Amino acid sequence: MEQFSIHVNVGPRSKATFQLTYEEVLKRKFGQYDIVIKVKPKQLVQHFEIDVDIFEPQGISKLDAQASFLPKDLAQTIKKSFSGKKGHVLFRPTVSQQQSCPKCSKSLLNGDFKVTYDVNRDKICDLLVANNHFAHFLAPQNLTNLNKNLVFVIDISGSMQGQKEKQTKEALLKILGDMRPDDYFDLVLFESQVQSWRGSLMQASPANLQAARDFVRRFSVNGATNLNGGLLQGIKILDRAQQSLPELSSHASILIMLTDGEPTEGETDRPQIRKNIQNAIRGRFPLYSLGFGDKVDFNFLEAMSMENNGRAQRIYEDRDATQQLKGFYNQVANPLLTDVELQYPQDTVMALTQHHHKQYYQGSEIIVAGRIADHKLSSFKANVQARGEGQEFQATCLVDEEEMKKLLRERGHILENHLERLWAYLTIQELLAKRMKVEGEEKANLSAEILKMSLAYQFVTPLTSMTISGMVDQDGLGPTIDKPQEGMVNLNPPMFRLPAFQPSPTQASPIDKLLPDRVTGVDTDPHFIIRVPQKEDTLCFNLNEEPGVVLSLVQDPDTGFSVNGQLIGNEGHSEGTYFGRLGIADPATGFQLEVTPQNITLNPGSGGPVFSWSDQAMLRQDEAVVTINRKRNLVVSLRDKGTFEVVLHRVWKGSAVHQDFLGFYILDSRQMSARTHGLLGQFFHPFDIEVSDIHPGSDSTKLVATMVVKNHRLTVTRGLQRDYSKDPRHGAEVTCWFVHNNGAGLIDGTHTDYIVPDIF
Repeated sequence: MEQFSIHVNVGPRSKATFQLTYEEVLKRKFGQYDIVIKVKPKQLVQHFEIDVDIFEPQGISKLDAQASFLPKDLAQTIKKSFSGKKGHVLFRPTVSQQQSCPKCSKSLLNGDFKVTYDVNRDKICDLLVANNHFAHFLAPQNLTNLNKNLVFVIDISGSMQGQKEKQTKEALLKILGDMRPDDYFDLVLFESQVQSWRGSLMQASPANLQAARDFVRRFSVNGATNLNGGLLQGIKILDRAQQSLPELSSHASILIMLTDGEPTEGETDRPQIRKNIQNAIRGRFPLYSLGFGDKVDFNFLEAMSMENNGRAQRIYEDRDATQQLKGFYNQVANPLLTDVELQYPQDTVMALTQHHHKQYYQGSEIIVAGRIADHKLSSFKANVQARGEGQEFQATCLVDEEEMKKLLRERGHILENHLERLWAYLTIQELLAKRMKVEGEEKANLSAEILKMSLAYQFVTPLTSMTISGMVDQDGLGPTIDKPQEGMVNLNPPMFRLPAFQPSPTQASPIDKLLPDRVTGVDTDPHFIIRVPQKEDTLCFNLNEEPGVVLSLVQDPDTGFSVNGQLIGNEGHSEGTYFGRLGIADPATGFQLEVTPQNITLNPGSGGPVFSWSDQAMLRQDEAVVTINRKRNLVVSLRDKGTFEVVLHRVWKGSAVHQDFLGFYILDSRQMSARTHGLLGQFFHPFDIEVSDIHPGSDSTKLVATMVVKNHRLTVTRGLQRDYSKDPRHGAEVTCWFVHNNGAGLIDGTHTDYIVPDIF
């Protein structure tokens, strides 16, 4: 859990608004998802409200909400409802309902507000697909529990004395009480020496369980910490049982280790311990590590567990540690499948997240995300193979195309954004996990890859910093969470200029391979390229207008956000116009950006700073982030709006174009309102096309077809355009259906309807 604090002075009778926006991947535990909101206003609040909206494509099967601080007679103040795919929770207590007593000024709002829900599990697995990304959710129901081979490896060194010893014993006694008769188990204790309860797996019979309870009650803590020896002993017990008792080979073997300190006895070199444990387990069963307290080397435990198909969890001393230990065990107490493999056609998918899991537990969920290759959606499917109780488990999962079309109509851009960001988040988390296991050049390369992807998707990671904007002190400095990156320089507050880790102007970044393959945009003289993701196809059209004309590219009437572009001529030539000036404006935040082939100006109307294309920088202003990649492009990201790219085109000797110009591309528009318009904006939301009667035209090298779009029947020609969003120097060929006559029939109205007075 990441923690931070912000201290701000607020003047008398003044108002301060704090807005925290974050994303979280909800993990399914015990058959439900939990949303936990910490509530502690420390005063009575005139207008206090918690408003939770839930949308789940699979449909919501149950929904509840509780507050740990509410007395029973106020439980009805929490309003809950759900139907179909939508759920809603509202908590809006009056001031009197917040009071700890009728005449008290103290608030009773102090604790957790918890929303729990689950989704329908009618199918073995669910596949969601949008914008060439997919998410695969696997949570099969009605499976028989596998029996377990379970070994607990417990630290009983001197540092466990006192409350930790008491809580560990209480948790072990509760866990022993929950074991099933057909489970097998043993206990290993380590301090300077290593001892076992039995030294071999014993069936969880009433007599054996009672003997184990007596053993737990009797052990005492003392000595140093021989962690390596304790783990190797636990692994040896599991190995011997599977070799000598073949009937146990079908059980799910699990190794759980609890420690509160660092290895101080026997093998103490952490890399060597990790190597020893990995060589001993050899991928056959998971290792789960529980780190008790704040003195444990949690990074070491986490790396060692992940290397062995498990995970680590910190146990906090200042809370109910007994319940934390028991709660962790409950998550792994009911294995349903082992050796779970999710398979996809090799020529169809790329950039897969983890798709092999050693075990699947009751009440949990396996998530795999990835990218689907262009034109491969029709062949996309998922095969699941695993081993269950007494039989092999196999399933094939297909995309429900009709349901996906319906979902895209309902939640199009939000859903597309969610799937891509889910894939990016899981990928970054796996790269971070891999980074923990390596050193040297390999670690440096992974760090660079993680950093680039974090910046591209604006995720806060251990390699990035989160900046709080809009608050500055008397010296004009704003607070920063975590350590700022080296070289951070303060500009006119509340803006920051940061080093931007980007490729050279002539070299594509490796992260480009992970970003969208096809984007909507406009470039050269000017050619408009329009993606139609529902059809995995592209449309294009040209506009012929005079130099100096300003065109509306994006206009959102709900927010006032706009992007306008001014045309310039091909110097010394009568034909051809290009975009030579772009204006991006967000009135809600006061953000303006003017871009020309020479300069980038922030807030030109108020004398803001000016940058050249020779600069390499990241600019932040409130909800906007502008990344300038030297002599290449710039990326503008506005929260709740979208992400846009401006490409710089420099002329070179022998070029047909004699003047520098700009290209403009939409990288992410999924949060724009449904009323967004403009030459590009009108295509941000799903629209349909039907192409038929494809045949050779008068030029036999070009195909001609009939296309129905927006209730117009048009004659279109198959052609080629170039997309420079990834490679500003050379571009990439894009095959598209060309709409003639300035896009007539494709764009709403005529192209002259999009002429505006100025770029702002």
